Amino acid sequence: EPHSTVPYSSFRFTKMPVHIPDDSDFTSFREQCEDQEGWTVQYNKGGVTVWCREQESNTVQKLKMRIICKDVTAETLYDVLHDTSYRRKWDSNMIETYDIGRLTVNADVGYYSWKCPSPLKNRDFVTLRSWLPLGNDYIIINYSVKHPKYPPKKDYVRAVSLQTGYLIQNNSASSSTLYYLTQVDPKGSLPKWVVNKVSQFVAPKAMKKIYKACLKYPEWKRKHNPNLKPWVYPEQNTLPSINLADLSLQNADSLENIDESGLSEEKLHISDEDDNFSKES
Repeated sequence: EPHSTVPYSSFRFTKMPVHIPDDSDFTSFREQCEDQEGWTVQYNKGGVTVWCREQESNTVQKLKMRIICKDVTAETLYDVLHDTSYRRKWDSNMIETYDIGRLTVNADVGYYSWKCPSPLKNRDFVTLRSWLPLGNDYIIINYSVKHPKYPPKKDYVRAVSLQTGYLIQNNSASSSTLYYLTQVDPKGSLPKWVVNKVSQFVAPKAMKKIYKACLKYPEWKRKHNPNLKPWVYPEQNTLPSINLADLSLQNADSLENIDESGLSEEKLHISDEDDNFSKES
């Protein structure tokens, strides 16, 4: 993949330069979302499709999802994926998220921690995120970086996003399509069935949850800082500036490795809770 966000094949070297994604990175990401070759359909039901792509040995498989969002504009989808205060309402797997600082008008660094189903340990990420509106379409991509002030924490497994992102396509005045593509090293040896469970159950559910959140967003946003959208209006961004030179690429090999491969499927607890904001105004 000549235009990948970072040269993944050599990501094991400790101090690699971090770069802010450029046009070729966004183009490459869009092509991967739209390309069908080499991808195997794992799930296809109710407007949601999940594909996976086996990588060469020693690398983590890629997962790609698509959902058709009727009655949701591309612009609303883009806002929902950016709006961290709204995310706390709908993302029940999230423990904590916050922006650390900005690099440019369309790139920042942020923290996200994720509640893994028991008995797996919880994971967290520090990522460089960049976004680009393309006419009526939008792309948001991220990959893991090291920030000196945000080292791994003892209660979490620091996971690595090799490449994760969203492609939002405008279909019509009232309909859009969302692609989510991810290649994450969760760190630790996970049993094979966990990966299958993710593509068959967790991923489709997550896509439907985003869709539901989008349907409720316009009304929620009207009551919560309706004009505040720093991802659209950079002059509203109050984050401290970060120096790119302070960041380095997060090297998966340098992180703690845990063996969770012995966990049995019976012990795994995946909650069927519905979105946790449906009862709130």
